[in-house]
Amino acid sequence: MAKGFNRGPAMGGGGMMGQLQKLQQQMEVAQAKLAEEVITVTTGGGAIKVTMTGDQKCKSVEISPEFLKDADAEMLQDMVLSAVNMALDQSRELQQKMMGPLAGGLPF
Repeated sequence: MAKGFNRGPAMGGGGMMGQLQKLQQQMEVAQAKLAEEVITVTTGGGAIKVTMTGDQKCKSVEISPEFLKDADAEMLQDMVLSAVNMALDQSRELQQKMMGPLAGGLPF
């Protein structure tokens, strides 16, 4: 084995392995926080409401009964699709905001 290779915390004060373990713990905490964050998006003046978590799980899609009276299927599909995509975009932005700084801490 090469000299100084694979030093443990007792020999090298933690080194890169210690940094990686700390970073992994920070990422796990950030991921848990993302799962708790909730994003709500509306389209059509509130006719469609999509709720999604920060880890991009769709929790609910609500459609106003009033909207259904005058909406056709194609309009409804477009508005739901738009709301889901907006919620995904906001979820990704939140994820980048919370996880991005951690990626900058990688020791490579």
